[in-house]
Amino acid sequence: MSYLLKPLDQCKLTLRNRLVFPPMATSKSEENGGISKALLDYYDEKSHGGYISLIFIEHSFITQQGKASDRQLSVADDSVIGGLKKLADVIHKNGCKAVMQINHAGSATSKAVTGYETVGPSPVVNPRRGLVPSELTKEDINRIIENFKDAAKRVKQAGFDGVEIHSAHGYLLNQFYSPLTNTRRDEYGGDLLGRIKIHLDIIKAVREVVGEDFPILLRLGACDYIEGGITIEDSKRAAVEFEKAGVDILDISGGFCGYIVPGLSGQGYFSDITEAIKEVVSIPVILTGGITEAETAERLLASEKADLIGVGRAIYNDSSWASKALESIK
Repeated sequence: MSYLLKPLDQCKLTLRNRLVFPPMATSKSEENGGISKALLDYYDEKSHGGYISLIFIEHSFITQQGKASDRQLSVADDSVIGGLKKLADVIHKNGCKAVMQINHAGSATSKAVTGYETVGPSPVVNPRRGLVPSELTKEDINRIIENFKDAAKRVKQAGFDGVEIHSAHGYLLNQFYSPLTNTRRDEYGGDLLGRIKIHLDIIKAVREVVGEDFPILLRLGACDYIEGGITIEDSKRAAVEFEKAGVDILDISGGFCGYIVPGLSGQGYFSDITEAIKEVVSIPVILTGGITEAETAERLLASEKADLIGVGRAIYNDSSWASKALESIK
């Protein structure tokens, strides 16, 4: 059997193969963040046939102040649970599993989007947005931890197979993680353990509400590729702490660079990071980034660069990509 077709069974989230569709923003929700027919149709099309083992639902805001953009999906209050259940049911009907990504934008948004002042860990300009946020108080941080907890509870109630905490691409938790934007002098800043304290607090709070058997994933912006930013060595240390805290799968991406990394190209361009992190944790690691060929996915898995392969743009552009790719390696 090919590496890509091998089931993942040594994990809380069991999967039929190693192919996943990563979270990709669509801006197809209703204006209030609710589930639209267009969104249901989109995920129905992407999951059709059950060729992809796991579908990630695009990042969804946990509170209005953390909304990243217009028509972003909401998981901010109980009124959305019914619509989210319809979404989970559509994906399950097609034979795929579904994980929902939950997020707070922090300083990667604006008052024009949220109606609120922009906040962050420190009053430091966001490299991707150019805004200087108001510094979050400890009371604010505690409220955000509760927001993540409540959002995760809704994800489980809606019938999803797991929840992913977003700490990449310059959003709030990435802002706490990176020394570029976190200059705090309290327990939520300083050294690496201080900068990931909010992550550990959120993981603990989410675990309390979803129970021991519900999978928790974390998307980690594992390298900023900017002087003074997060390094691979930082993320190796953080990954160990996240596993100890109860994260079941690590989903690796870039930090403030997002997917646009100067000097990095080709397929699987974050593979050096995933390989390094795999060496220090026992939980599965997801690699996404420029992968467009099944043969490349096979090679990356065979060389133990990752445990799961995310294919985003290729499937976004061609919903039949997965069926053709898996057929080609049988």
